[in-house]
Parts: sequence; structure tokens; C-alpha cells
Amino acid sequence: MKKQIKRYSFLLLIFFGNGYAQTKKHLDVNKPIEDRISLLMKEMTLEEKIGQMNQYNGSWDVTGPKPESGSNEEKYNNLKKGLVGSMLTVRGVKEVRAVQKIAVEETRLGIPLIFGFDVIHGYKTLSPIPLAEAASWDLEAIKNSARVAALEASASGLNWTFAPNVDISNDARWGRVMEGAGEDPYLGSKIARARVHGFQGEKLGSNTSIVACAKHFAGYGFVEAGRDYNSVDMSNSKLYNTVLPPFKATVDAGIGTFMNSFNTLNGIPATGNIFLQRDILKGAWGFKGFVVSDWASIAEMITHGYAANGADAAQKAVIAGSDMDMESSIYVKELVQLVKKGAVKESVINDAVRRILRVKFELGLFDNPYRYCDEAREKSDIGSKANNDDVLDMAKKSIVLLKNDKNILPLKKSGQKIALIGALASDKNSPLGSWRIAADDNTAISVLEGMQQYKNNSLVFEKGTDVALNKQTFLDEVKINTTDFSGFEAAKKAAKNADVVVMVLGEIGFQSGEGRSRTEIGLPGNQQQLLEEIYKVNPNVVLVLNNGRPLALPWAAENIPAIVEAWQLGTQSGNAIAQVLYGDYNPSGKLPMAFPRNVGQCPIYYNLYNTGRPTDKDQNVFWSHYSDVEKTPLYPFGYGLSYTSFAYKNLKMAKTSFQKGEKIEISVEVTNIGDFDGKEVVQLYLNDPVASIVRPIKELKGFELVTLKKGETKTIQFTLTDSELGFYDNDGKFLVEPGLFNVMVGWNSNEGLTSKFEVK
Repeated sequence: MKKQIKRYSFLLLIFFGNGYAQTKKHLDVNKPIEDRISLLMKEMTLEEKIGQMNQYNGSWDVTGPKPESGSNEEKYNNLKKGLVGSMLTVRGVKEVRAVQKIAVEETRLGIPLIFGFDVIHGYKTLSPIPLAEAASWDLEAIKNSARVAALEASASGLNWTFAPNVDISNDARWGRVMEGAGEDPYLGSKIARARVHGFQGEKLGSNTSIVACAKHFAGYGFVEAGRDYNSVDMSNSKLYNTVLPPFKATVDAGIGTFMNSFNTLNGIPATGNIFLQRDILKGAWGFKGFVVSDWASIAEMITHGYAANGADAAQKAVIAGSDMDMESSIYVKELVQLVKKGAVKESVINDAVRRILRVKFELGLFDNPYRYCDEAREKSDIGSKANNDDVLDMAKKSIVLLKNDKNILPLKKSGQKIALIGALASDKNSPLGSWRIAADDNTAISVLEGMQQYKNNSLVFEKGTDVALNKQTFLDEVKINTTDFSGFEAAKKAAKNADVVVMVLGEIGFQSGEGRSRTEIGLPGNQQQLLEEIYKVNPNVVLVLNNGRPLALPWAAENIPAIVEAWQLGTQSGNAIAQVLYGDYNPSGKLPMAFPRNVGQCPIYYNLYNTGRPTDKDQNVFWSHYSDVEKTPLYPFGYGLSYTSFAYKNLKMAKTSFQKGEKIEISVEVTNIGDFDGKEVVQLYLNDPVASIVRPIKELKGFELVTLKKGETKTIQFTLTDSELGFYDNDGKFLVEPGLFNVMVGWNSNEGLTSKFEVK
């Protein structure tokens, strides 16, 4: 590697001449990065510094002719002037090399670009959507999934992903729940850390790692009414204890970048929020990376009514700590004059630019700007068998068994007549999910294709009904079919003649994701009617759900004997589902978000406050409840079945009284008492019943994924420290208060063995 660096530096010397060598002291690889940044910044004009804070979308053919008019011409000219710090959506080695060559070889200082892209759950070879991955509770598998994504993205010339999304959300109406880890901050923090390490490796510097970006900072998962881009209004207690912990986990994991969010938080747009970006992120947490705005969110502060015009928006955003402007062009147009007239201090600009340059140095782009432009890697690393094997493994681990009455699953491998029904069963596009803009359409393995691999059964497929009436794209609204029932009779005939019916129903791939909020979260279109009609002719139904959010399924939960939550599982979707249905893989997933009984319960979550009237103790109407449905979820957080069964016993602690700061050891015995080998997620929950701020009725504070052979018993150990016992007050101070604690260890957030201990 050192030889390559020296060779590159020598080539630069030859290309630019001795004058270049004398002024490019920042290229000396023997100097510390901070010194190299300082040397480079001494050479930069104010305009060039602000140029580093400007990010453009590559909306023209970068390998084609020079743009001759409009915004693309302006972008191209600024690129040649060195007034661009980053590009997004430019991908592929040929394209990246062409743009990087302009930045490095045609500008005065030759500062390399960083290339960003939304690598959310894979690049070409897609893993399950992030919410599905969270259902695995398998941190190593999630980390490996991000590693596969980084491997392919970096092979395509990219070195920055706008992921992970670490927004906590408990509202299934919000379409972007598919991008996150669900409703719980403890699980979300663990997954956030795993994804950062998967994308970045243990340290940036390898050309197979890419910079991660924690988003959206902050509160975006709590938009009012679950409507995207909406306002957020919340207490400091909710902010510090629920929203911020996963973001803090990414900082602790060494993440390189943050992205702020579209929403206002308590009346101030996140993009212009000093409290979030200066006080918390860069102040209290000591974050050394840089913050990028979301798409044009600096300009959108004008629409919010927080900024009067572009100059006002630029001033407020940069002072608040937004270091890079994504695609609004406001910084590059306004900041120079704002600095010259004293409205923005140049020290604020310098701080932002140092942060951006630091990431570029850490990536090694100054030592070799083309280190991500390897055409041989692009051919070998994208779509490889190893990558497909890894995403198949992730997909199987993400599946949650919600119901299995009479052990209808697993299916027999021979001698059964199976009717496979549902348009999604043959769909090769929807299983890819949303946010898969680098993947090719119709490249998923369908459920039909997966089940056809099991050749000793009779398999008949009928569509039954279309879910959508239009071709779905990333930008278009989905038009749902509610009028065409023409396929019902053929589906009913196939079901009537079958031993078992497998129905694949749910959302198409673009019914969740950004801009895809819904007020009805049952089965879209006439799928519910199809399900009920099929059940009438053959009640032996296995319902396989393809969806990007929790769905409300009260009728199915009551009537259908087997329900499998299969999400949108990516490239290997059909193979994963078939292997679970036939028992070649025993499902072990647990829900990362509760499933409501109906949309009126949303938001619904397990770690709620008790209220003053939680139960019907006086046998009258005046208590916290609904008059038309139970207040509990249909399926709670942490819930998931297996083809085997597990028994819990002997919840133990060495003692029941502990000093503050003392480690608390808790153990429980778990036995596989069923007929299959399997995996179980053993979950530990705490409740602090009396505190200076009311605490939730329970909070996840530990979990262990354990593999147990049939008949095997294992003792699972948990260790609790102050970090699990404490909470944040309304000023952001972390407190561990003495008193009684209730503990539950079990198989979901509603059920388990209980005990208690005291902290003095």
C-alpha cells in the first residue's frame, strides 16, 4: 500500500510540476491528518472552502458532452472551478472516474470529491428492508448485510451511503418505518452500531468500506399523524430517552457523517436547529464528522416559515451546524457574501470544511482519488454468489412466524396438493422493497420460483387479484385495485382442490418508504375479500405477508391457522420464504414493531407510561381504554413463534439488593421442549416503578439470541449496569436513582418470568 501511495504522489509531482509539489504539502502521507487539513486550508480561498460545503446531484450524463444550458451547466461549471465537495447519484466506475477526474485534474487545488448514494439495504444484491432485518435480532447478520452492501457500492465507485436510518418510530402509518429498526431505542441502538461497523468496517481506509450516515437527526419518526415531512412536537424526556440513543450509538461507533431531517422539532426545523446540531451532536457528544442536509432541506426552511429567503436560510443552517448543502445550491450562492458582510463568521465555515476534509482524508481519497474506481472489482464483487448467499441467510433470519395453529407448518415435502394464490406470489419486483434504486427491476426470486424448487408436491398457482392497477416506480403514487374481481373464481377452484393453500398477500414494494404514508394499514385493495373467499372453500390457509410496515389483520389473526410475516426480503426473497415454509429453516424472528388491531390504535408501542388509570379497578367506564377494541396490540413487540417450543425456568439473581454502580447478574434457564432444533431471542425487560420522571411500564434492556437443539437446556446470563438502570431527565442529565426495580425475562414484551431487586 505504501508503494502505491508513493507511486501516486510521484505521478502527481510529474503531472503538476515542482510548483505543485511545493504548494501541495497536504499530500505528504507521513503527516498527521489534522496537520494535512490545516496545510490544505491555508491554500484555499473562501469560495473554495464554501465549495466543499456544496453537494450536487449528478443529473446529467457525466460521461457525455458538456451541459450547455440550465442548472446542469451551472453545476458543471462549478465543478470545474472547484466549488463542489460531493456528488450524489453518480455511480459506476466509469461515471465516478469521469467526475473525479474533473475535480482532481482540472481544478486549482485538485480536492477529490466524495460520492454519496442511498445504499439502504443493499446495492445491486438486496438484503431485506431494514425493518425486516431488525426482526432477526441477529446483530452479526445485520452487520454482515451492511458489509455486503458496502462491498458492492464501493466496487461501483461509491464511498458514502446515506444510511443507516436510525429513526425510532411506533406509528405504522409512516411509510419510512421500513427503513429503520422499529419502535425500541435499545434494540435500535444495537442495530445502529452493527450497521455502522458493517458499512465502515472497524476503521475507514479500506477501499471496500464506505462512510455511513446516521439519519434523520432528529425526531423524524414521530411526525404527527404518521404523515411524511410533517411536524414533530415532543417532550425532552421522549427526545433524550427514545429518539437520541440510537444516534448516540452511531457516534460511539465512529460514524463519519450525520444527516438532519425534514421536520420541525418543537417549532424549529432540524436543519436550522442549534440545540440538536451544535449543543448535542457536536457539543455534548463530541462528534467529529460532518452533517449533511437532507435533499434541499435548507431551502425548505423558507417554506416552513423559519427563513425569509435563501440568504437567511443559509445563515441559519450553517450557524446551526449544517455543514454540507444537499442540492439546494444555497450555500454556494449565498455564503460568500454572508461571510464578507459579517453575518457568518469565517470560523464557522472553517469548522465545517475541516469536518468534510477530515472524512475525505480518512477515506484515503487524497492519497488516491481513484481508489474506488476498480473495474475488475466492479465485475467480480457485484452480484456474486457469495453476496447472494449472504442476503439469503439474512432473509431467512428476518422471517417471523406469527401463528401456526394445528402445526399446519412446516409443509410436507411430498404428497401434498398446494394452491399458491396471490399476485405477490409471482411478483419479482415488490419483494425488492423500496429504496433499491441501484437494483434492476424484477430481479427478486419470487415465492412461486422458490416453491417450485420443491418438486415432490403438486403446486398450482393462481393470481386471484392484482394489487395495483399501474406500474410502480420510485416517484409515482400507487393506484390500488378495488374493482377487478375477475381472478377470484379461478383462485377458489384451485383452493378447493388443494390440501393446503398458501396465500401471498400484502403491500407492493412502493407502498412503504418515503412519501408513502397510509391511513388504512390493512391488506390493500380487494385482497382481504380474496382471503375470506378462499377461506370459505378451504380453511387450511397459510397467509404469507409481504409488507414494509406492520399491518392491521384482526380477521386473519382470528381465522387463518398460519401466518408468516415475510416482509420484503430482497433479491433472495422467494428462496428464503420457501425454505421456511418447508421447514428447511426454522423461523426465529421477533417483531421489532407491534402490529395494531386497527389503525385507530396508532401509534401503539409496548414501552408506554402507566397513566393514572391503567385498569378497570372500579368496574366503570372511567379508565384508560377504547370502548370498541382492546388497547393491547394484535401482536406485541418482541413476539415471534418457532416450529419448536421453549420453556423458561429458574430466573435467578445472586442477591436482591445491590449498591449503586454494582453489576447485577441475572440468569434464566431455557429449554427446547419441542421437536425441532431452533433459535430463541431471550429478552430482558426492566421497570423503574418510582422515579423523578415517570418511567415506562417496561423497557428492553438486554437480549440474547440462543441456538438450542431439541431437548437442550442452556443458562442465559445477563449483566445490568448503570447504563441499563438509568434514564435522562428533561435537561439531558443521565440519572441512576435508588429504589426498587422490576425485571421480566421472557419470549416477548408481554410474557415472561418476573422478579425484582433493589438498588441502594
